[in-house]
Amino acid sequence: MKKHLLLATLLISSAVTLPSFAASVLDEKNLSLELADQLAQHAIQACSANNYNIAVTVVDRAGVVKVTKRMDNAGPHTVEASRMKAFTALTTKTPTDEVMKNAQANPGAQNLRDIPGFLLLGGGLPIKVGTQPSVLLALVAHRAGILISNVRLMH
Repeated sequence: MKKHLLLATLLISSAVTLPSFAASVLDEKNLSLELADQLAQHAIQACSANNYNIAVTVVDRAGVVKVTKRMDNAGPHTVEASRMKAFTALTTKTPTDEVMKNAQANPGAQNLRDIPGFLLLGGGLPIKVGTQPSVLLALVAHRAGILISNVRLMH
């Protein structure tokens, strides 16, 4: 009986205090699978038109892969390279060609290459949705000039 009373008390007190936790919940924008797929497909079309054979990876704001696509004649290394570029651009909120140039010019930034998952090569681009850095698109080919509705590539 005491266990049931204790459990009931805990449940009631939890129900009373839960609304105060709601004020601490974050509301963040993220990329849908549909939009991630559209971004990847547009990147492939733009690169194909320029005779680039690429792999493209789109990651969400946490760096988790949403979509990876590899064109038929893209090298096997391009899949991992595009994932690493996406992670690098997301983490730094900077196009990876700028991160690479900064690391080359600044001795203190040269150790960035030692961070697991970083790749200091051009082609990774962060995407902003509204004013929040949300997700990013990594291209093995350099800047395909993609624009989809309200999603804009930062550069």
